[in-house]
Amino acid sequence: MCRFLLAKSREKQETTQLLESFADMAKKSKAYDGDWQGDGWGASWWNGGKWEQYVSLKPIWEDREFFLFIPETSLLCIHARSASFDHHKNTIEFNQPYIQGRYAFVFNGLLKGVRLPHQVEGRIGAQKIWSLIQMYLKKFSPKKALEKAVSDLNTHSRFIQALNIGLSDGKDVYAYTQYAKHENYYQLRHSSTSEVGIVVSEPIDGYEWKKIPVEHVKIV
Repeated sequence: MCRFLLAKSREKQETTQLLESFADMAKKSKAYDGDWQGDGWGASWWNGGKWEQYVSLKPIWEDREFFLFIPETSLLCIHARSASFDHHKNTIEFNQPYIQGRYAFVFNGLLKGVRLPHQVEGRIGAQKIWSLIQMYLKKFSPKKALEKAVSDLNTHSRFIQALNIGLSDGKDVYAYTQYAKHENYYQLRHSSTSEVGIVVSEPIDGYEWKKIPVEHVKIV
């Protein structure tokens, strides 16, 4: 499984503390099956009207020296990866966030027996889900595109243990959470003030957290 964070602020903010807190959480976090988030990480930040990105095959807590190179920003996406299969480890192209134009995407979850009626690009599940969402983003708002992609996945999957998605369009943050079990691990949470809004897979220190309603697109 994986952990992710998306943050949006009214003004550009320094990112080091958020990255440090997220790295500390990811290092301590263990899935219900004992899995860890040590198969690489990535970050994307909004800068000058576009996304910039860094990805690494190191565990995020072993790559802290890079935190200082991420500038102040009003939008930040972070993802710590846990590969589902051994043969998917050590492949940098699988690391999230995934970026396309003004959109940044992160995912964690587990879907089984997905048989979509239309072809989507991608070698792993996260890439295919992102391709599906991009298909709808060409026609609909981010919220509607997420709703349509989620509907497709629920209709054409044998079983969804969890489906958690974070998306940003360079302006807002959108989050969706769904799970059949292991609520404590999969439940997305958010923290919102007049200055900053954050979505996380697992709480980090320094904020008050509320659960995001299940099967609902939350806009931060």
